[in-house]
Amino acid sequence: MNNAIFTFEYPANEPVKTYSPGTSDRKILLKELDRLSDSVTDIPLIIGGQEIRTGNTAPLVMPHDHGHVLGQYHKAGAAEVKLAIDAALKAHKEWESFSYVERVSVTLRIAEMISKKYRATLNAATMLGQSKNAYQAEIDSACETIDFLRFNAHYISDIYNEQPHSDPGFINRIEYRPLEGFIFSLTPFNFTAIASNLNMSPVLMGNTVLWKPATQSILSNYVLMQIFKEAGLPDGVINFLPGPGSVVGNAVFADKNFAGLHFTGSNVTFNRLWQNVSQNLHNYKSYPKIVGETGGKDFVIVHSSALTDEVATALVRGSFEYQGQKCSAASRAYIPESLWPSIRERVGDMLSQITMGDVREFSHFMNAVIDEASFDNIMAYIEKARKSADAEVIFGGKGDKAKGYFIEPTIILTKDPHFVTMEEEIFGPVLTIFVYKDKDWNETLKLVDETSPYALTGAIFAHDRMVLDKASKVLKYAAGNLYFNDKPTGAVVGQQPFGGSRQSGTNDKAGSHLNLIRWTSPRTIKETLLPPTDFRYPFMKEDKCH
Repeated sequence: MNNAIFTFEYPANEPVKTYSPGTSDRKILLKELDRLSDSVTDIPLIIGGQEIRTGNTAPLVMPHDHGHVLGQYHKAGAAEVKLAIDAALKAHKEWESFSYVERVSVTLRIAEMISKKYRATLNAATMLGQSKNAYQAEIDSACETIDFLRFNAHYISDIYNEQPHSDPGFINRIEYRPLEGFIFSLTPFNFTAIASNLNMSPVLMGNTVLWKPATQSILSNYVLMQIFKEAGLPDGVINFLPGPGSVVGNAVFADKNFAGLHFTGSNVTFNRLWQNVSQNLHNYKSYPKIVGETGGKDFVIVHSSALTDEVATALVRGSFEYQGQKCSAASRAYIPESLWPSIRERVGDMLSQITMGDVREFSHFMNAVIDEASFDNIMAYIEKARKSADAEVIFGGKGDKAKGYFIEPTIILTKDPHFVTMEEEIFGPVLTIFVYKDKDWNETLKLVDETSPYALTGAIFAHDRMVLDKASKVLKYAAGNLYFNDKPTGAVVGQQPFGGSRQSGTNDKAGSHLNLIRWTSPRTIKETLLPPTDFRYPFMKEDKCH
């Protein structure tokens, strides 16, 4: 028996590799890109540690070359979901009884394997399947995934060490139990790190999971699943269920042992899932915990004291990195008249240097949007602007899906601060700008706060400290992650815990202890060392002085 009291210290963030020409990292990554693109991977379900091939398959293609098939995946049906639920419940009994040190040891081994052994494989799978360039993949599938695993090891130490006060004669303690039942993890296409964390965060706290990955990210997610298994994660703790969301979800929500949902995706989908849970409340053993991060209509508001080059760089990076397919991407900007001519010129110069293409050509700043449905949706928004008297496409605006789903970085200038592309999430490389009169700064702050139903990220550019302070107070509820003089993307685990409120989600802050605590059901235990032997209290005794 290990009687040691163990604490995992605060870690350092994983260093980001550059993949510069001539480096060994670049050579290794290119080799792995060739290997994966030259093969067709057959991806099964994984239930209770066993590979299951249903024969009901669909292809996986590269978004930047949709004629190139990377693999095929097998789809789960209702019967397979039932098998996965049984496997998760069986594994729960043993996994929850593990010391948290043992659970952390598995997660830290996963982090080390990604850092040292499978970094190139996971990055290459993310690049090819999700159309990310080398840098975007590195900061996501390598660094952020590793950071989630290592920082959560520290956060669980803090949580478990938090215990109540005990008066003399009593011992009080809290047990941080996992939830009773299984967790349903529904993960997005755009971040491999989120796919990992939506599973590993509940798992670290002793829960077991059914994982339904987004179709477009199945290749990288399958690589993750293989790493989890090799690292020693017991069979059935995570059950991998690619397939139609409605089929998997309906079977999950109908089961009485459903205990929680961990979700990242669209606002519409999250609302529908919440309604499904509500309709089945009478069936469940306990009230499920629902944790979700959804959409964003993320803002950049610029004050006249800001600097042109800083604003222009933030707009280009914040709006167009990973083709704007980040829930934190800048998608609406408010710029004062006095700075607009210089910012427009500087942004235009930067956009003229951007190229798009295959992820295996490292010179490209942008690649393809994720699929045809996304391409068509984004182009429809651009077309609305093109046809409107209240808007003008001033940069980009063209798309081509003949070989890959490529859309130019697009900027729309609007006279109407409530134009559709200022209010609705587009999830693509489209930024809409409203130019306001410098004297209308206060009114514009109010406009920013009230325009969108979302409240995920936002940025304020100003070099007047009083302006920053006042703006942050006015925009108190407009963003869960607020940036001063920086783009509204790129939250780092352990530095900027991530999440928003309003229609952007439950704001449970992935990358901090706040998310982990949601996956526990605490039990308080009080022990009395010398229990009383008489029911009467001292005040009840007769007063002999009278």
